[in-house]
This record gives sequence, structure tokens and C-alpha cells, in this order.
Amino acid sequence: MPKTELKVAVLGAGAIANQHFDAIRATAGLTACSVADIDSDRASELALRYGIKSYCDYREMIERERPDVAVIALPHFLHRETAVFAAEHGCHLMLEKPMALSVSECEEIIRAGRKADIRILVGHTQHYIAENIQAKSIIRSGELGKLVMIQDVRHTNYFHESRPGWFLEKEKSGGGILANLGTHSIDKIQWLTDRKVSKLSASVSYHGSRGNVEGSGLIYMELDNGVPATIVQSGYVGVPRNETEIIFTGGMLKLMTGESLWVSLGGRYEKLEVSGADANPFERQYADLLEAIESRCETSCPTAYARDVIAVLEAAYRSAETGSEQILLR
Repeated sequence: MPKTELKVAVLGAGAIANQHFDAIRATAGLTACSVADIDSDRASELALRYGIKSYCDYREMIERERPDVAVIALPHFLHRETAVFAAEHGCHLMLEKPMALSVSECEEIIRAGRKADIRILVGHTQHYIAENIQAKSIIRSGELGKLVMIQDVRHTNYFHESRPGWFLEKEKSGGGILANLGTHSIDKIQWLTDRKVSKLSASVSYHGSRGNVEGSGLIYMELDNGVPATIVQSGYVGVPRNETEIIFTGGMLKLMTGESLWVSLGGRYEKLEVSGADANPFERQYADLLEAIESRCETSCPTAYARDVIAVLEAAYRSAETGSEQILLR
């Protein structure tokens, strides 16, 4: 059992806040104390639902409530500012992905965390989803032979009217479909293989119905062991798809994260039974952070890793702009 009950404050009352509060409530050793959002009605609604206090100013909330943990669930352009402030006030951090808008902003957060001697978990949820965990175990086991290549495909209507406008402003979001969903794919491929991207080439398009961000992207990557991987994403109108095909010398995996995992040893795929499929990824994240706080160790998704995901994203945008291959590791 946890040694102490830690107070948790959530910055941001958007759609994802409910998942955070539900996971906090389900995690022994954590208790929610407050929420802050510039939309006072939205913050008040959440506060009433979870029996906590609401604030319009996150600074006031942190200074008054003095939480042990701050959850950053805000637009991307606010991650650096709020994470640094919370760290300076001694808060451990649950920081939503992407970590920040740039590698330099990530470095600021890392420095603030080290100075304050706090634990930070960056919310790359791919690490905590049952299908992904099982796929990683199979890759590590070598039971399907040598890993040959990975193809990750994601299609969704990225410009739907319900998407908040800040997602479509590059200055606030850091980019379009690649910055938001592409970072999941970059993370997934590196985490599944325990490898880093060594070089890449990328191409993007700008045909969105609103905003100034890319609506599609293709990244060809090579991992540091020479294994090639592609990320293909479209945010235009079409059939939704979210699949990762992992190809070995002795078979194939089809990973549909959050839905199913399939294996092929011959002419067709067969669905695998996934252990722990009912486990909540957000609860797994909070258990990870709590363990790191109590053990004074790194989380399993530390800041250095999350910074490197942003480095790959920045390289993809540079490649798309210049038309040249980008080298990340020498």
C-alpha cells in the first residue's frame, strides 16, 4: 500500500480531464483536490462532479492548494510554462504528450525537474495499452523470427468541426496530424522495438479545411539497428484506420491499438487473446508515477525519452521542408 495520500491538481478541464480524474480516483494513494481552467463553467462542472475545488488561474490553484502532483492536460503551447511553474513549486508532474512544442522547451522542463528533484511522467499512453504490451513481449521473445520492418497507418478526419481551433494553429499545437497523432506513432515504433530512430525522410501536405497545419504526412525511418519503418497518416475525408503491421522473417503481427492484436504464421491472420485487455491505461500511468515518487526513481516514460520523440518530429518537419534526409544518430 502507498505510504502517504498524495494530493493531485489537474490543469485543464477539457475532454481528457475526465479520464485523469477517474484514474486518480481509482488509484490508491492519490486523491484529487482541484482543477483549473480559464473556462470557469467547465472547471466548475468538473469540480462539482468530483467533489473538488475549481480555479480559473492555475498559478493561484498551485499556490493555494499546494498539490503533490500536477497534471498538465492543456494545449501544447502551455506545457512548458505550466510544467516549469509547477516544478518550481515542488509538484511531481503527469505531463500529457507531446511533452512540449520543441526540444528546447523540453530541455527547460527537464532542467526545472532536476532542480526541484521531482518525478515526471510524460503521458505516452502507448506504453500502457494491453495490445501494445503484448506485441512488445512477442517482439522481444523472438518467436516470430527476426524483425524485418514496421508499417504504421493512421487515417482520421482531422479537421472535423468539433476539434478545438488551437489544434489547427501551428504556433499553439506545434503542427498538425504528425504533431498530434504522429508522435503516438513515433513513440509506438521506438517503444515496441526498444530502438531509436537514426535517420528519416518525410513529406507532408497542406489541404486542410481550416488552420495552417499539415493534413497528411509520410515518414520513412530507419531505426538504429537498420530496421525500416514507415508512418503514413491522413487527416482528410476517408475511411478511418489505425493499424501497425509488424513483419518478421517467420510471421507477422497486426496491432490495432486499443482494439485487438493479430498474428499470421501463414496465409491469414488469427486474433490473439490479449491479457489485461480490461486494464485502464490511465490507471497504469498513475501507478507508474506513484511508484517512481515513492521509490525516488525514474518513471518508465521519462523526460529524456519524450524529448527524443520531439526531436524525431522536428527532424520530420525539417525533412519535409528541405527535401533532404535527416540524420539523428551518428
